[in-house]
Amino acid sequence: MKKAIIFDMDGTLFQTNLILEPALSATFDVLRAKGMWQGETPIEKYREIMGVPLPVVWETLCPMHTLETREESNALFHVKLIEQVRNRQGALYPNAEQTLATLAENYDLFIASNGQTEYLQAIVETYQLQRFIKGTYSIQSISSGHKSDLVKKVIEENAIQRGAVVGDRSSDIQAAQDNQLLSVGVRFDFAQETELQKADIVIDDLKELLYIKLG
Repeated sequence: MKKAIIFDMDGTLFQTNLILEPALSATFDVLRAKGMWQGETPIEKYREIMGVPLPVVWETLCPMHTLETREESNALFHVKLIEQVRNRQGALYPNAEQTLATLAENYDLFIASNGQTEYLQAIVETYQLQRFIKGTYSIQSISSGHKSDLVKKVIEENAIQRGAVVGDRSSDIQAAQDNQLLSVGVRFDFAQETELQKADIVIDDLKELLYIKLG
């Protein structure tokens, strides 16, 4: 029986909070310079919606802007995020590497993320996650934009029969439930207690995964 664990990336394996502020600030510096934004960079507002696809981010942060401006802002933000990753301004969460190495002995490990392909690849390459991860799936690979459909794609393409989804937001928990997998919520930076309550299991440290029957 093929068993697998599917991980979210931002706020689950990777400490996105470390690169979020400088990347977002750099983006809004450009918008301010062009006279397209006034006031402070909306860091807190972004943290509230962390985990949604980037187009939705810009609809939320810049509701009065044109679609063209949002797309331009999104592209710029994406570039700034990748620069931060490549410069190792971010980090994996504590015990992530050791936990993945141990889990990989008994499970196939995958990433299913709302992040864009190039961004995810930058993290995988910078932190050499390909040592443990068999496949990385971006929300860009499906038309619906729903995490549940992305997880379904991972399951179908890899003939997964049992396992778990590990993530910090409600979309991860829902994706597990919609695909009959165990849902494991992580109580990290962007997690919200009301969302975590819906998970089968909630952990405070990735190493706790080593002591849970995941499938």
